[in-house]
Amino acid sequence: MADAVIDLKHLVKKFGKQTVLEDVNLTVMKKQIVGLIGPSGAGKSTVIKTALGMEVADGGSATVFGQVMPKRKLLARIGYMAQTDALYDSLSGRENLKFFAEMKGIKKTELGESIDHVSSVVDLQDDLDKRVSGYSGGMMRRLSLAIALLGNPELLVLDEPTVGIDPALRRQIWQELDAIRDEGRSILITTHVMDEAELTDKVALLLGGKVIAFDEPVALKTQYRVDSIENVFLKAEGEFK
Repeated sequence: MADAVIDLKHLVKKFGKQTVLEDVNLTVMKKQIVGLIGPSGAGKSTVIKTALGMEVADGGSATVFGQVMPKRKLLARIGYMAQTDALYDSLSGRENLKFFAEMKGIKKTELGESIDHVSSVVDLQDDLDKRVSGYSGGMMRRLSLAIALLGNPELLVLDEPTVGIDPALRRQIWQELDAIRDEGRSILITTHVMDEAELTDKVALLLGGKVIAFDEPVALKTQYRVDSIENVFLKAEGEFK
């Protein structure tokens, strides 16, 4: 697809004898927030890692910006937040942001403004000069998200970004994600918070190694004749079993 930012076709991924992804089809278009939901252990992180070339697919195809990852030159266009925080805890929050900004090639003249912006989105301005070793788990998640947002990437790939984050800040983060989408950028986000899935443009439901439903939240609720994405999930899971 010409406008597809991420395009997964019949993706298969095995770990030893276990098939984690059996036949995954998923597309993220320009100017779109796509939510990937599924039970714990369904393979949501594996979908992301295989798409980004961190894991090698055993079948099917995965492209980002029309190319098979990993491609070094594409990395600057992607903001990635993993499920586990990859931070330097002997450094301060600000030093972490500076380090990753330099890795992303952000110009020194833009560095201060960029760090100010991303730290305000995640409400970390007052804690930037504290050592990360003293951060709570929620603060580490917020710093990881700030790092992913650096440099205005065309594609954001966020794995459970709001775990351990309070509801008011979660709302603020979603306002930022909406603004990013409205600028014409794209977001793939995994979440197990079902009311967050309602905020996406399209939701993909991952079960049994396959995307068993993929549509706009309102369309899925109509299809399954229920009033929430949580109930779509429960009904689909019941039918799948």
